[in-house]
Amino acid sequence: QVQLVESGGGLVQAGGSLRLSCAASGRTFSSYGMGWFRQAPGKEREFVAHISWPAGITSYTDSVKGRFTISRDNAKNTLYLQMNSLKPEDTAVYYCAAGWGRTHSNYNYWGQGTQVTVSS
Repeated sequence: QVQLVESGGGLVQAGGSLRLSCAASGRTFSSYGMGWFRQAPGKEREFVAHISWPAGITSYTDSVKGRFTISRDNAKNTLYLQMNSLKPEDTAVYYCAAGWGRTHSNYNYWGQGTQVTVSS
């Protein structure tokens, strides 16, 4: 089992920045690929970013490329998502998850989510 707890969400103006964190406990964090997903009201949960293990290869959905950066600190068992140049359409609940790829069914462990709201 892996337990995941997100933090760092909040309200920010368009153009601003936030950094989300995901603290992991339980089974060895560094053995898993990790991803961020988001879900806006009335919409399906969508892939945002992934970082592989052990190579640390990153991938992003097109709408966040160049603005978001996913990273991980295995010594601290923590996953991050640095979000810059935020837009109102980035408003959603953001979830971290352990797994691989861009499909949420490939992820076995999920956090409870953290709300990000971007005002125009």
